[in-house]
Amino acid sequence: MSQLDLDPRSGAGSLVDTAQRIPLWLVLLLILSGAAIITVASSENYSEIVGFISQGLQFTIILSVLGYLFALLLGLIVGLGRLSTNPVLYALATLYVEIFRGVPILVVIFYVAFVVSPKVGLRSDMARAIVALGLVYGAYLAEVYRAGIQAIPKGQREAAAALGLSGVQTMRYIILPQAMRIILPPLGNDFIAILKDSSLASVLGVVELTHMTRRYVSRTFDTFGGWTIAALLYLSMTLVLSMAVRALEHYSEPTGHHK
Repeated sequence: MSQLDLDPRSGAGSLVDTAQRIPLWLVLLLILSGAAIITVASSENYSEIVGFISQGLQFTIILSVLGYLFALLLGLIVGLGRLSTNPVLYALATLYVEIFRGVPILVVIFYVAFVVSPKVGLRSDMARAIVALGLVYGAYLAEVYRAGIQAIPKGQREAAAALGLSGVQTMRYIILPQAMRIILPPLGNDFIAILKDSSLASVLGVVELTHMTRRYVSRTFDTFGGWTIAALLYLSMTLVLSMAVRALEHYSEPTGHHK
């Protein structure tokens, strides 16, 4: 045994090292969140607030997941268009990216809901919100895909061509699998962003978390309790996702660089 193993203070030292690695911002956030929870929990209406507002959690998650899946597919198609040597495809893909990155999300939601949807027969407010969020984030994810694909060395394509693979086969079996490993962290960050922006769907009457909070506050006038619980629920979800993204960043690091 080493002297360190025999030292009873070694366990305490490891705890100190672990504590030193905890970011200061996280400590402050936990303190503030704890104070807010204690303040709200001391209210007699605490269980009523949580029970009423949390009814919108299911729709928030469904809206975020479906909107993001739509954005993932659309972003991949547009991202490949941005890399195309065909001038028409490139121009159309670039036009789409510039439009939807340049218009506020709320305006896109209103445009899809009240201009496009009546013409195509899309009646569900949830579906309208999903399409609007997917269109906006599809533009952002297209650039993520493009950057990831361009990060793969050209030698990979040349080697694939030497093996007789077509362009489609090269992209499917060689380029995209490597690019996905690179872009996993930014994809995770965009999911966190779309989760937060899903609150904008409340303007259409979608009964997600923000909409339910507004209903509770308008009924009880308990602005502090209602919006504090809503903020804590959003914060809980985003913190869990942030930790998942950090794990993805660790996973996506090249072999031998893991800490």
